Amino acid sequence: MLFTDRADAGRRLAEALRHLEKEEPVVLGLPRGGVPVAYQVAQALRAPLDVIVVRKLGVPYQRELGFGAIGEGGVRVLSDDIIRRGRVAPEDVEAVQRTEEAELSRRAERFRAGRSRLPLDGRTAIVVDDGIATGSTAAAACQVVRAQGAARVVLAVPVAPPDAAERLRTAADEFVCLSTPYAFAAVGEWYEDFSQTSDDEVVSLLSQAASGTTVARSGTRHGPRTTTAHRAGDWEEVRIEAGPVRLVGDLTLPVPGGPVVMFAHGSGSSRHSPRNRAVATALNRAGLGTLLFDLLTPAEEADRAKVFDIETLARRLAEATRWLRARESVPIGYFGASTGAAAALRAAAYPDADIGAVVSRGGRPDLAGRSLLSAVQAPTLLIVGGADTLVLDLNRQAQSALVCENRLEVVPGATHLFEERGALDRVSTLARDWFTRHFHLLPA
Repeated sequence: MLFTDRADAGRRLAEALRHLEKEEPVVLGLPRGGVPVAYQVAQALRAPLDVIVVRKLGVPYQRELGFGAIGEGGVRVLSDDIIRRGRVAPEDVEAVQRTEEAELSRRAERFRAGRSRLPLDGRTAIVVDDGIATGSTAAAACQVVRAQGAARVVLAVPVAPPDAAERLRTAADEFVCLSTPYAFAAVGEWYEDFSQTSDDEVVSLLSQAASGTTVARSGTRHGPRTTTAHRAGDWEEVRIEAGPVRLVGDLTLPVPGGPVVMFAHGSGSSRHSPRNRAVATALNRAGLGTLLFDLLTPAEEADRAKVFDIETLARRLAEATRWLRARESVPIGYFGASTGAAAALRAAAYPDADIGAVVSRGGRPDLAGRSLLSAVQAPTLLIVGGADTLVLDLNRQAQSALVCENRLEVVPGATHLFEERGALDRVSTLARDWFTRHFHLLPA
């Protein structure tokens, strides 16, 4: 199913939600891209519209692994299991929350332009986004909405990958998704127009909904279209034999026989990660192949202890590497994020690894073990955000154990997820240049 734009997706989604109109629901859009979809749903159901502003609380040295979430009204949802397994100290919990509370308040005030948050006590709340990649934010939003007093929570999206859709069915009382395509690479590929939604557009739509005015059906934006580099024909979904499990991946080969960078991530659904996709696109444009795949199966991802099982992750990466070499016989590099960076370096240290280059983004290379770090022969680039102080210190310690060619690049002002303007672009450029130089695609 292909949508013209977010307004079209919203109108189609509204038809699938008609049965909820009699419940007089509140429609909540996840900013930013979910709000144009939610606006159409609210108009069709004659329901009030608001944003659901949620901030995930991430483990300090692995922010993509959430130990909880916060929402407005002082709502905090914590996972005691992840806090315990991740050894997150109480003072770290409070420090992360204080940081995220400031950003939550800023965004809520910006989007609502002085209006109060709509009360949810006893109401049916429909949480809407423009699509699902990993589903972690949507799941957190459902938890927050329930904690804010909603009697019934419905999660509604136009498109989601099958594995994420299956996990999300337990996150809400009802899950409505128009399309769960098997060959899913990124949300944007299912839209003809997936132009970025601006803060100003969110503010405008919420203001119009509050005042009772409507947007004409023909009044869609006509900005530049954004497409994904991973449409059908450019990439292939593959099944990778890794010991007793089969891992799902997306393989892109822009140059037959050219080098391929394998992406290692410590949590599941890494092949849908927008950050990994952005880096992969930059590498593809430079002529590098990419294999984005999940080191954990969906069932294993539910056991968060697996995220920290570096030996298992490294072994599977090595097995996937052997699978790729048998299939394509190409030079191979590793790109690791968070605990996946430790897995990449540990796998690169294996005697028969023969890895051309390694890049770590916001990684935990220290978890690979000092003795194994000293055995890595592949040129290694460590990229860390300047504001990610704990991880920066751990990377400096790990760098001291490396005897191979290595470099530590600090992206000024960037936090763990490189969400700041231009930060991820800098990561992509650094990774591209490192791989192309060491695979001899550019002059040294």
